[in-house]
Amino acid sequence: MTPRERILAVLSGRQPDRVPKMANFYPETLPELGERGAEGDYFGTDIRFAEFEPPPEQKAFLEYLDGLPTEVYVGSDAILRNYADWGYFPHIDGFGRLGEATTPAELADQLATAPLPIFSVGQTDRLAAAVDAFHARGLAVMGTPPHLGGELFETAWRLRGWAQFMLDLKLNPELAGTLLDQLTAMTASTALVLVRAGVDILGLDDDIGAPAHMLIGPATWREFLKPRMETIIRAGRAVNPDLKIFYHSDGYIEPIIPELIEIGVDVIHPVQPDVMDPVQLKARYGDRLAFWGTVGTQVDWGQPNPAAIRAQVRERIETVGRNGGLIVGPAYDLEPGIPWENIVAFFQAVEEFGAYR
Repeated sequence: MTPRERILAVLSGRQPDRVPKMANFYPETLPELGERGAEGDYFGTDIRFAEFEPPPEQKAFLEYLDGLPTEVYVGSDAILRNYADWGYFPHIDGFGRLGEATTPAELADQLATAPLPIFSVGQTDRLAAAVDAFHARGLAVMGTPPHLGGELFETAWRLRGWAQFMLDLKLNPELAGTLLDQLTAMTASTALVLVRAGVDILGLDDDIGAPAHMLIGPATWREFLKPRMETIIRAGRAVNPDLKIFYHSDGYIEPIIPELIEIGVDVIHPVQPDVMDPVQLKARYGDRLAFWGTVGTQVDWGQPNPAAIRAQVRERIETVGRNGGLIVGPAYDLEPGIPWENIVAFFQAVEEFGAYR
């Protein structure tokens, strides 16, 4: 099978020839590989990414980042560029670009005078060419709408400020709903650009989980986020009924997993094993949901521990990967400082244990 056939089989509830593999690298983790995305070819991962280009006014900022000495690490270029696109300044205590609005009308005025970024103009042809090139190589392609950490919840609280948005949800739900409606419309628009460009997977992100609990209660998620996320998914599937939906949230999200399935999510990520038990999730939901990640804790990845990584890869393939349903990968991003031997152990173990017989 090609990598694309393998991924689509897993996300359609079928068993492929072998377990597909993915890993989320910070580009600075392996600067010697060159351009962003080169790690996929180096390690032979099964998915590539179609990405929006930054607005033209970002050129000088990107040249500045590219000109920094290699030993100076100020954070991921992609994340810093994204913050600049949105006018977000996390180093300023209490910053919220839309923090002063107290009514939906005031918020609408602010959005009119300082609108959200416009990403979709002129992107479709370039994205379609990139997707076609990956498909010609037999690779699956995922696209994620531009966002500020996550499409709805994370972008909203960064624009309003964490404390203020938490108050909005409780005391000013109309204002919170107005902002989320704007973000939903924006996300649906950029999602449709990706779907029309031919991506196989639409990636949706929102960190709503902490290590031991959800950051907002299931009832709040159900009221403010679930219907809006469903709107985005339905918009994409109206163009391509076979579109696969990826949902990322760090931390504990088990209470809402049945409802993620209900609104059309096909695979969840990263399924951190120190937070949620991937074997139990497979037993409960494996007939309706696939799992992407599952390998390693922060401690496992942060220290030289190739034997533990290797053992976890084998165990996840034999349990979560039984009969399909697993895209095996690290459950945490491979950031600068991750021991090289852990990364090598992961990929070697997938090759050794990943074939279905």
